[in-house]
Parts: sequence; structure tokens; C-alpha cells
Amino acid sequence: MDLSNLATYLCLSLYVSGIFSVVFSWELDPETWALQEADRITWLPSQPPVNFRQYSGYVTVDEKQGKALFYWFFEATHNPQDKPLLLWLNGGPGCSSVGFGEAQELGPFLRIGPNFFILFLNLFCLIFSAANLLFLESPVGVGFSYSNTSLNNPGDNSTAQDSYSFLLNWLKKFPQYKSNEFYIAGESYGGHYVPQLAEVIFDENEKTIKDNFINLKGFIIGNALMDFETDQDGMIDYAWGHAVISDGVYRDIKQYCNFSRQNQTQNCAQALIKYYQLFDLIDMYSLYTPTCPLPRPFAATTAAATAASLRATSLSLIPAGYDPCIMNYATTYFNRPDVQQALHANITKISRPWSLCSNELFDGWNDSTFSVVPIIKKLIDGGIRVGGWTITYEGLTFITVRGAGHQVPTFAPNRSLQLIRHFLANKNLPTQPF
Repeated sequence: MDLSNLATYLCLSLYVSGIFSVVFSWELDPETWALQEADRITWLPSQPPVNFRQYSGYVTVDEKQGKALFYWFFEATHNPQDKPLLLWLNGGPGCSSVGFGEAQELGPFLRIGPNFFILFLNLFCLIFSAANLLFLESPVGVGFSYSNTSLNNPGDNSTAQDSYSFLLNWLKKFPQYKSNEFYIAGESYGGHYVPQLAEVIFDENEKTIKDNFINLKGFIIGNALMDFETDQDGMIDYAWGHAVISDGVYRDIKQYCNFSRQNQTQNCAQALIKYYQLFDLIDMYSLYTPTCPLPRPFAATTAAATAASLRATSLSLIPAGYDPCIMNYATTYFNRPDVQQALHANITKISRPWSLCSNELFDGWNDSTFSVVPIIKKLIDGGIRVGGWTITYEGLTFITVRGAGHQVPTFAPNRSLQLIRHFLANKNLPTQPF
């Protein structure tokens, strides 16, 4: 996993055949139209004038357990019926795609100002040129998403199943997008979420009836956690190679830690503590940018970070994100009652405040796949096409974005836009800098 100014994107695309009848918004039956209008956002506090439609609200994924996931959807400004539908998932696990993806990276509203009263329009957002954009707070317990019962041992498998149920029910609410090409994108622990959800869709498409067919075409994962051993070894090598840790700390980790095993020794734990203590001094997700002088709105302690490594769930179980204070601004904004009302959020009056990442989910995560590489291989064997640019290895396309930290769209919005736009269109990236 890359934690500083080199960001690697893995782009995959899938051929799936299907026949659909296109349903445009003006052809919706009155009941469906009313359901959509109930979720339509007509105004957001401090929002600039816009020329696109946006919707947000809840979709029930499990009536028995009272599970409901929160979404925020933005229609493309031009010909949305012809544009792909892109689902964005942030990682953690337990971090909000609304708080990170929308508010800090590639949503139309970015850079919430330090006075908490101004939303800035992100001109590099995909909806202005390339796609309809859907942000999902998943699993339950993240952001505004909730369950009327306990969190019930959250993990990779339940998250994939709930996200799949969300998509089925969301497409029933928005049937005009059922025939659109569908892509999934994410970063960090999204390296688990994205291919695991893609696998569920792929498998269900093989046996499903037409009404539940999802027109999956591919996925993109950035700075992704995919394999525990290589992720952990890579982060330690990178930190040492950039003079973040001393020769002594590096030597101790290499001597006492074997990340090919599920469980580590106490000597390994002590060696890792020295590494994780650096999180209090610099931004490990962007080595060459300043840190925010304000307290973080969430924090993972050194002990928690070490425990995460020891239970083989990888570095980015520490909620990941670039800081210079925008996380604090987003936290304040999304906790405002008028903002929540405008977003149709927190309708059940959740007892906890909205937060960027859930420590409860982080601590309770009990199902983390050691490696998702076999899943990716399975999808390639099932019909993955290569994006067609940069370096390609057996069906995988790797893209490096220089000068970008862990959350690439935050640092390189123009290049991120070009990368995703060309991938969705199945076109080569430009040969000249952009």
C-alpha cells in the first residue's frame, strides 16, 4: 500500500451482456416519481447555485434488523440517461463516503470553508462531464446509516451483501438508471469493499432474473488494501525508504514481524508501536503536506493501531484520510441540524453524532479477508477487459499519480478526473501532461 506522494490505481472493467428497456425520469409512474421527489434536495445550507439534480436519503437493506443505508446521489449535468452510474465507497473500515469522498475528494461540493458556512463547487467533479455519481455510507453504523439492532459483528461479507441489497432497492427507486453502465470505485479499505461487492454482483448476475440484473462493467480501486502481507511489508519498506523510521525500528520490525501469518508476536507488537507513534507527528497518508493544528475529529490510538495489525486486518484499519483541517470542517457541517434536515438524514434521531469514521465499527470488525487477490483474478477470468493505458499485468492496469497522497482526488483533482473519465469511456489516457 502506498502512503505518500505516489498513488496507484487499479482499473478493471467487465463485459456483461444484458437487455434492458430504458426508463427515463419523465416516464416514471407516479408512485416512483413521488419516492424520488421525497429524496430530492432542493436546498443545502451555504450551497452555491447549481445546474444538476441531487438526491439523498435512506434505503432499507434488512427490514427484520432495521438496517438502512444512507446515500447521496448527483445526476450528471448533461444527458444523465446516457452517462454511466458510478458508486463510490471509502474505506476504513468504518469511514464515510459522504465525509471523505463527497466533501473532500470528488463530489460536486468540496472544501467546506473554515467558517463552516461556505460550500465550494468542485469543477473537477465527474458529474460535469462523465458520470452520475452515487456516494454510499456503508456498512450500517457509518455516518448516517443505522440499524435498529446491534451492529451484529460487522465484517467484509455482511458489508458486501448489504451493499448489494442497497443497489437492488436503490435501482427500484431509480429505475431510469437500471440500463446505464455501472461501475464501482473506492480507495484504501475499499480495496476490499469494491471487488467483494463486484463479486457478489457478478455471481448473482449469473443466476438472477432480469429484474435484479445489475449492469456491472468494471471497477476502480485506489491505494487499495488487497493483500495483508504485501500491504504491511510495503508500508514498512516505504516508511524506511523515505526516512520516516530509523534503521533500528526498521530492523526490529523485519526481525520480529512475519506478515504472512495471521497472528503476530509481542515482540512484533512492540516494534510496531514505535512505527505507529509517528502518526502523532506527521500525516502518514501524505508525507509532504502540513498537518492540521486542530485536534482530529476522530483518532486511532497507538494501541488500537497496533492491535489492528496484530489481528491481520492491515494498516488502513486506522481510518485513513488527508487532514489539513478539512476533516474538522466536514464534521461540523454534517452535524448541523439544518444540514441534516436538508439531506433527509438522521430521521430516526441517532444517539451518536455523525462522524467521519466509526471507532465502534473499527474495533468490532471481525471478518477481514486476508487477500482479495483471488477475487480479482476470478473477475478477470470472468471477462475483465484491460483499460488500455500505462503498465498492464495479466489484465490489471496500474496507474501512478505523482504528487498525490492517500486520497488522490484531494491532491490531484484534474488528473483524477481525467483518469476516471477515460477509463469509463474505455479510452487511452493522453500522452501529454494535463
